[in-house]
Amino acid sequence: MKLNELKPSEGSRKVRNRVGRGTSSGNGKTSGRGQKGQKARGKVRLGFEGGQMPLYRRIPKRGFTNINRKEYAIVNLTNLNAFDEGAEVTPEALLKAGVINKVLSGVKVLGDGELSKKLTVKANKFSESAVKAIEAAGGKTEVI
Repeated sequence: MKLNELKPSEGSRKVRNRVGRGTSSGNGKTSGRGQKGQKARGKVRLGFEGGQMPLYRRIPKRGFTNINRKEYAIVNLTNLNAFDEGAEVTPEALLKAGVINKVLSGVKVLGDGELSKKLTVKANKFSESAVKAIEAAGGKTEVI
């Protein structure tokens, strides 16, 4: 194989449509824009409706986005069964075990499912049912 024999693979290159290059090209004279009118003469802004109040401004707006919102990584009690009996469960341990992907603003433990092991759980937040279930299993909860 020589350099002059190299060719792009089939379908990897597109031939550009050259407009305004004579009538025989199929896109001569008006260059595929039709005759006269705003679209033939210049650009029209996205969402522009010819001066009529655009849809995105006619529709009422509601609510707001709280920039100080805290999002917690959620862990259910069933996920804690992956740890050994008597282990200390921290956000770092949860990350390492693959129970959560990111710590975000912290970790919140929810009481969904059953816990069958005695664990010491350290997290930023707990639901009431999670605290009861962990203590019923003989474990401890600790707010970081």
